[in-house]
Order: sequence, then structure tokens, then C-alpha cells
Amino acid sequence: MNARAQLTPPAIGQVWPGQGGIYAGIAPARNDQEAYHLVIGAELGRFEWGPYEVDAPAKSLIDGLSNTKALVEAGEYPAANAAAAHQADGHSDFYLPAAAELYEAWLNLGSNDFGWCWSSSQRSANGAFVLLFGVGLQSSNGKHDELRVRPVRRLPIQ
Repeated sequence: MNARAQLTPPAIGQVWPGQGGIYAGIAPARNDQEAYHLVIGAELGRFEWGPYEVDAPAKSLIDGLSNTKALVEAGEYPAANAAAAHQADGHSDFYLPAAAELYEAWLNLGSNDFGWCWSSSQRSANGAFVLLFGVGLQSSNGKHDELRVRPVRRLPIQ
């Protein structure tokens, strides 16, 4: 199989063979980021987001990869650490999605009821953005609560 065929996505909502999860569609180009394919991995369990009353280094609403790298480097962020440690189908480039990436996955996957999921986007020193799959409700939640982690990875559009 050639490299181009390997990057041909399945229908949205289907497992993308060899890519570590379900194809969640295309995340559009925003700011200086190019558009990319978004793959959402299996639920890893429930984790705290990170320290309460601490201003975290995860400021982007659109770039979960940079948020996750910053949170992992800072060390005390269980949800980001779990997402970054995830491996599937030989891939180890998973991360905790930003608020916009989670919302984009919901827009494309719609009725999949994954429950409340953490994003990597901090809302305040006490909270981070979350999304309730199934209904698409975005909110913020206390960082000390344990919510689901669904890691994602991105693939370039060829």
C-alpha cells in the first residue's frame, strides 16, 4: 500500500485502520495552522485535569498539541499526561484536544455519546473547558474533577 492510500480517510465516524481511532473529520485552518484530519482515540478513563487554583500553560483554544506539550512539560496534569502517553496502531503522537478540536469532533461525529470530556484548554486557574458529546454542550469544569479523556491525533491533508 502506498503512503497516499494510507492517508485516505474512511467515512466520518468510522475506524481509520492503522491510524489509532475513529475518523472525526477535518479540523479547519485557523490562525497560522493548516487544516488537518482529526482522529479520536479510545476513552482512556477518568482523570483530573490538573492543579486547582494554578494558572496552567495551556492557553490555546484551538491547538491541543501545543497545550498538551506545555502541560506535560509542567508535569502535574493527569489528563494531558494520559493523552500524551496513549499509543495505538503504532502511533504515539496523541494529545488532549483543545476546546475547538473537541467541538469540531462533536460537529462531525454528532450523536456519539462519549460523555463529558476534558479539553486541554484552560478556562481559568480553577477550571478548564469540557464538552458533553451527544448534545454538544461546551462548558468549563473544576480542574480537580475526574472526567473522561479522549486523546486525538492529527494527520496532514494530502
